[in-house]
Amino acid sequence: MPPLTRRQTLAAAAALPAVSLLPAAPAGAQAAFSPPPGARPLFGAETWRLPNGLTVVHVEQRRSPVVSQFLFVPAGGAEDPPGKSGTAHFLEHMMFKGSPRVASGEFSRRVAREGGRDNAFTSRDVTAYHQTVAAQHLPMIAMMEADRFASPLIPAAEVESERNVILEERRQMVDSNPRARFREAFDAAVFGPQHWKGRSLIGWEEEIRAITREDLVAFHERHYGTEGAVLVVAGAVSRAELDAVLAETYAPIPRRAVPARSRGPLPEALRTDRFIRHDPALREASFSRVWVSPSLTWGETRHAIPLSVAAQVLGGGQGSRLHRALVESGLAVSAGASAWTDTVGAGLFAVSVAPRPRVALREVERVANDTVARLVQEGLGEEETARAIRHLTAGALLSLDSIGAAPRLIGSALAIGLPIERVEFWPAMVRAVTAAEATAALRATLGANPLSATGWHLPEGTEAPA
Repeated sequence: MPPLTRRQTLAAAAALPAVSLLPAAPAGAQAAFSPPPGARPLFGAETWRLPNGLTVVHVEQRRSPVVSQFLFVPAGGAEDPPGKSGTAHFLEHMMFKGSPRVASGEFSRRVAREGGRDNAFTSRDVTAYHQTVAAQHLPMIAMMEADRFASPLIPAAEVESERNVILEERRQMVDSNPRARFREAFDAAVFGPQHWKGRSLIGWEEEIRAITREDLVAFHERHYGTEGAVLVVAGAVSRAELDAVLAETYAPIPRRAVPARSRGPLPEALRTDRFIRHDPALREASFSRVWVSPSLTWGETRHAIPLSVAAQVLGGGQGSRLHRALVESGLAVSAGASAWTDTVGAGLFAVSVAPRPRVALREVERVANDTVARLVQEGLGEEETARAIRHLTAGALLSLDSIGAAPRLIGSALAIGLPIERVEFWPAMVRAVTAAEATAALRATLGANPLSATGWHLPEGTEAPA
């Protein structure tokens, strides 16, 4: 599921379920990688640790006189305590309610006054706070971020009003959104509403109502430690200038460790392998199928990047197998595939299809499944693999144009235990993937006896495919 931003929560999520359960590797484990000779890093970032354990990343970019600061905390919705889903997201909101040197609401007001912007987001893996301002205001945002990271006030008098804000956010972004309702229900039906992979990221309503200030304080004390957090600063600032700012802001924060990630195992069997929901607010049907897959931190991690190539071949836009079989044939408006592998714990390989109105839904499902099965059986061709790699790496190079790309990509990776090389040399890693490797990854994930689940989201009165 995509991250929940403080102001724009729950963008559309990808489908969820599973494949033959692969042996779990420890969080942060990954296949070895050495950049090929001559490979150039995407961002040329420099990284180090402060004496208190805080990881710092510096990316100097002089294309414009601005700077972006991202602070990543290695805890997201999957770390919510049992029965208190939404705690990580609730705390994210309360982090804007003041700290010893900054009054409640003043953080965002100061940033806006200087023409900058700030926000935050909660994903299943991380919580992140970020600002972009003119470069001369870096000391100001660093002071404010360090202050609330170390000592948020979490005022008791503001907990209930913010709870109401979050409940309204849930009503607008989930309860009033048919697609979001389906995704949330699908996850819960497949993995269980209290499993870390199946519970609501924003929180189940009754559990949001049960979160106390003490829960929020305890979550902060447990997860907001210097030894786990990652600070990324990108833009028009030199290393010497950044060092001076750090000495006054983040370096004085006392060292504090955070617990190792412990997500728990996946269920031995899915709660259901077929989930169908009718919705009177829905106008168009949608089909989803997902498989549990290796990720960069779990299972056969060597398969993670090849799975991205396989997903591009299967459903990466025009020319992909699914597009030819479903869209060009007139059965669907769109069809795609995704590999969600940059996560803590098991990843997901997903296929999604938007059928055309009045087509036989049973035929849509049959063609989608047959297309997947045929690719697994035949394997990837050399030419389509090369084309998929060109598309994937071109997208990575385009990210260089955004000042927020480096901190978001690097911070997200480091915060889940991956080395910075997994970002800096990602295009080189993708270019090194062979058709045989992508085929092996696909067969290991979608091959013999996979655990997978199918979902149909249907308008009221539409007959569900058998």
